[in-house]
Amino acid sequence: MAEAERIIGTPDSPGAAGSGPEQSDGNTTPGDRSGPGESSPAERSGADGTASPAGPPRGRRRIAVLFTVAVLAYALDLGSKLLVVAKLEHHAPIEILGDWLQFEAIRNAGAAFGFGEAFTVIFTMIAAAVIIVIARLARKLYSLPWAIALGLLLGGALGNLTDRIFRSPGIFEGAVVDFIAPKHFAVFNLADSAIVCGGILIVLLSFRGLDPDGTVHKD
Repeated sequence: MAEAERIIGTPDSPGAAGSGPEQSDGNTTPGDRSGPGESSPAERSGADGTASPAGPPRGRRRIAVLFTVAVLAYALDLGSKLLVVAKLEHHAPIEILGDWLQFEAIRNAGAAFGFGEAFTVIFTMIAAAVIIVIARLARKLYSLPWAIALGLLLGGALGNLTDRIFRSPGIFEGAVVDFIAPKHFAVFNLADSAIVCGGILIVLLSFRGLDPDGTVHKD
């Protein structure tokens, strides 16, 4: 009889057969159904109980690139204008490529390339608004190409706005210094060039579906 009990096992025996799936190793908490090899909900959500991020990080913001490009564009524009006013104004034009390209000092009260001379104050306000919008957009700027494009716009807008504020005939009515004079084309400056290049780059980025925050969308 003892030999039969040893082979079959009794219900009161610790290792008896039939104790079944209700056994636990003492480390399982009620409601935890994780099987072998599976991570528990606490492990899946992290040690501190917070959920892991859904997507990959965007990377670092490109504010430094934006302002570096803007400062460079602004410095080149300001330096060229100071040089033109000191050395070229009230003097004969300087031929660079014969009649096809000359440096000639012109005071422009209008917008870029000499358009709209009767709306100087309006163009000044538009330039100020562009600067404010770019500064606000910089907080969520993660795309390098967008940083370069907006930096060109910001530097160009600051360059011409400086002329509007500090040059004659008065504050917010100042005439912008233009000096690059291609044949059969309007006279412009480096700030105008930066604005145009930045605008073209923004159009190309928009066609590619690249947003300032670095994401790509498809229409």
